[in-house]
Amino acid sequence: MNRLENKVAIVTGGARGLGASTVRLMVAEGAKVVIGDILGAEGEALARELGDDVAFLHMDVTEQADWNAAIERAQVFGPLNVLVNNAAIVHMAALTETTDEDYLRVFRINQFGTFIGVRSVVEPMKAAGSGSIINISSIDGLHSAAGLSAYSSTKWAIRGLTKNAAIELGQYGIRVNSVHPGGMYTAMGGSQHASEEDLNKSTYTRFPIPRVGQPEEVAQVILFLATDEASYSTGAEFVADGGWFTGMRNPAMPCS
Repeated sequence: MNRLENKVAIVTGGARGLGASTVRLMVAEGAKVVIGDILGAEGEALARELGDDVAFLHMDVTEQADWNAAIERAQVFGPLNVLVNNAAIVHMAALTETTDEDYLRVFRINQFGTFIGVRSVVEPMKAAGSGSIINISSIDGLHSAAGLSAYSSTKWAIRGLTKNAAIELGQYGIRVNSVHPGGMYTAMGGSQHASEEDLNKSTYTRFPIPRVGQPEEVAQVILFLATDEASYSTGAEFVADGGWFTGMRNPAMPCS
């Protein structure tokens, strides 16, 4: 239960969903965590629930001043060791119906916000002697689907940024990896439109693991990358999607 003992982390988009699951797991493993999110009520409630090892800051990931404040608050706990760039939004529309404003909003939060975060923590992590940056991409950063031109573009870009940063920052003991969730039961993943039971009766039945995924399962991947157990992993994609990207089972074929 002490895999992150003496570690200090910032988790953006940490007030609910995958972010909140990650915060809970990190704290359970001994970390001190700053939650950065625009969802004030949810973030403050989570910080109260988890106690003195957690602080919440209202944070817009597109603003450098908010990053500076989050790092300053994290360093009250100690040297900054871990960043989870999780804040994101999705916009679903045909490419021809995606406006400039739609595209730029997704770009600023998902892609630009991740870039600012990576850049901002380099000097604090160098001062700490090492660090782990975990950028949350998506299965849609490995392939795509109709209606996701803005979202998928940003998730592919995060994958590219991760690799570039890994090459540049490894010499300072800073590892940079991307996590690619898919089929996860969160607000972004569809839980606002259907129950878990209904989703498990839908396309998810054709996944190699034939069910919807839970945010806690993806948080375990993030936890591993935050620990020293992943000390020789950098610039890599870690997929947690129930096998979705591998391929679907076809009920008409043998062994399905």
